[in-house]
Amino acid sequence: MSQINDTLLEEIRARFAQIDSCPVQGERIFFENAGGALTLKSALDSSAHYAAIPDNQGRDNPGSHALVATINKAKSDMAAFMNAPGGQFFAGESGTELLFRLIMNACLGTGAGKVLGSTLEHPATRSAADRWSRIAGQDHILITHDDASGTVTADAYAAAVTPDTKVATIVHTSPVTGMGVDVAAVSKAIRAVAPDCYIIVDGIQHAAHGRMDLTEYDVDGYVISPYKVFSRHGYGIAWISDRLTTLPHNALIDGPEDNWEMGTRDTGAYATMSDVVSYFEWLGGEVSDTQDRRGKFLAAGEAIHAQEKALTDAMIHGTGNLAGLAEMEKVTILGGVDNPAREGLVSLAVKGVPSVDVVKMLNEQGIRTHLRKADHYSGNILNPLDMDSCVRVSMCHYNSISEVATFLAAMKTIAA
Repeated sequence: MSQINDTLLEEIRARFAQIDSCPVQGERIFFENAGGALTLKSALDSSAHYAAIPDNQGRDNPGSHALVATINKAKSDMAAFMNAPGGQFFAGESGTELLFRLIMNACLGTGAGKVLGSTLEHPATRSAADRWSRIAGQDHILITHDDASGTVTADAYAAAVTPDTKVATIVHTSPVTGMGVDVAAVSKAIRAVAPDCYIIVDGIQHAAHGRMDLTEYDVDGYVISPYKVFSRHGYGIAWISDRLTTLPHNALIDGPEDNWEMGTRDTGAYATMSDVVSYFEWLGGEVSDTQDRRGKFLAAGEAIHAQEKALTDAMIHGTGNLAGLAEMEKVTILGGVDNPAREGLVSLAVKGVPSVDVVKMLNEQGIRTHLRKADHYSGNILNPLDMDSCVRVSMCHYNSISEVATFLAAMKTIAA
């Protein structure tokens, strides 16, 4: 397998809209991918195409049949991309809404016991588990994540899980620290003690990095937000196992028992997921010689990981004659300097310079980053570190070392 070279990087960048400019700001470097990745041009084309079609799904006419075929293809594509072992994919309002719904039904359908999660998780899972465990008469237990590494381990879950654990939640990648969690190892630790536990994963922050394998994870639910994986806003996607499918859930009287969708969903949304899967398949073919579809998905994920590691290494340790963040005395890097769990993201603070000002100064130089405050979104990470805020610099495989160099040159002045 080859990595992403300069020639391929140009081909990759050509497939994304607004790769180096904003229609409002003008030229800019986009290091805010964790807040929403860039959108594939093919996804934009599909959205426009399907938005114009007046037909509804489920009718006996050629237009309707074509819509159903598009949806079925998208579900098949996602199953291949994520190596899903049965179960079903369906669309909802958003990733947050879907996490709430999956956790709600898992809690209400399992009876007395424990709901297990961690303090690393996004409030979508923590809030849903808190609310629905109380309504279901269950105890919600939160494992404390490791502040130094910015992640949570399988050993931490193993120490907390008990035979009466009915529901467990896992965040695949933290949107604040940028560190990944070994979902397969955590799931194995949970099932060793509570084999029938319903395990639900927030994959929203992880999806853009590829390397997803639902068969290996052995979980019951996995949720993504397509706007964070090269599609667009306005919907979320969930996968649920066959046994989660059969739990009692909101549905129309006398309707199909396995239907989890609420009303008619947007066919164009499904079509854009086929575009996303096709992109990963194309990339895998560019970086490997394999003709196997699954092999292409795996190769794409490995190439993305290698490219993003090269970008974060350059940002932390420097590139060319530019010093990296680790060499800047006033800069603190969340999760440490060398962390193998890092996925394309560096969160930092500059001593003596409020993070809100760092973000503003970078933006004035055409570098888009994001402020994370110790609020209901990020307080779970920042408060234990005695930090009121940080700057999140999030990259994706279509970013370049030259963009990192521009960022470091700006940071040299800001952190001086």
